[in-house]
Amino acid sequence: MPYNNIGSTKYTIDSAGHISNGAGTSSTVMGMMANDAAPSSANAFLMSELEKRDTLVRKPLTTYTWEKNIPVKVGGGWAEYASNLNIDYGLSGGTANGPVHANGSNSVPVVQGNFGKDLYKAHIVAMFLRINEFDAERAQITGRSLDQLLTDGVRLAYEKHMDANVFVGLSDYGTTGLLNNPNVIAQSVAKGASTKTTWKDKTADEILDDINGAITTVWERSGNDMSAIPNHILLPFGQYNYIATTKVSPLAEKTILTFLQENNICNINGGDLVFGMSNYAKGAGASSTDRMAVYVDDARFIAVEELQPLTRRRTIYNSDALAMDTLYAANVSEVEMFYNQTIGYFDGI
Repeated sequence: MPYNNIGSTKYTIDSAGHISNGAGTSSTVMGMMANDAAPSSANAFLMSELEKRDTLVRKPLTTYTWEKNIPVKVGGGWAEYASNLNIDYGLSGGTANGPVHANGSNSVPVVQGNFGKDLYKAHIVAMFLRINEFDAERAQITGRSLDQLLTDGVRLAYEKHMDANVFVGLSDYGTTGLLNNPNVIAQSVAKGASTKTTWKDKTADEILDDINGAITTVWERSGNDMSAIPNHILLPFGQYNYIATTKVSPLAEKTILTFLQENNICNINGGDLVFGMSNYAKGAGASSTDRMAVYVDDARFIAVEELQPLTRRRTIYNSDALAMDTLYAANVSEVEMFYNQTIGYFDGI
């Protein structure tokens, strides 16, 4: 908070108790108006003395949903990269005919493994919480904790940073997120009877076709591995709210969301399909259309790492600013997509 010189002004009080600065009007002193309490009274009150103060400090209205939509792995310290190992298998002659063996034959196929390693960037998140020495003493008069209020601000800044890091990455540092990875195949959803792709112009059956079509498409790319059935649908808030509040038909009691949860391919095969939301999904598709991301929400397939969760490091006195500076820091990774084929983008919803 910068220091501003308030300056000085000459004020006089007449015999009736009026405060004047020579201009014949009520005066403002440091943001407080001095007025008569009533025409018949010689007592003057500061307007702040006549206020009923609301003690609630209203904080910004915002949202962050990153932690609900991706597995979070914790631990690792201040590493610069996160890595993982992968392996491909091979068998001479193939797995169909290759293992067939004749008694006495000396030609036996050998299983071979090809190891690889992927690296994912990590970055330090750091910010100062600064409390002016005199503001801290003034806060004791109000009974309000500046430290707690600003700590809430630090936490909010971190959550908003992670929201961007997880969903779209940090463009200045060459990372991408859940919704814009260039290695993920993107396609448009089919048009409905209205000749439009948007869900608000589709029937419940057409929306179900979009959901099941997306799940089966991604699942087929994964070789129909039973552990890789997509179980997470990431939507913009608008589309989620639409299916959560719109009935299947005027005569039905079920909402479209309930209908989708009961009839999707994931649940039919023993999974548990979850619908998530993100502000970043709106306009994330081709030509700024709204995007649906369909993926396997499991740390084997996708994750983000809090190598060092946000912590309060140390407090030092800053003599230049006459303030106490408290350092908060964390170390986090970019989104780790271990299998690009287990996620798909579907635009135009």
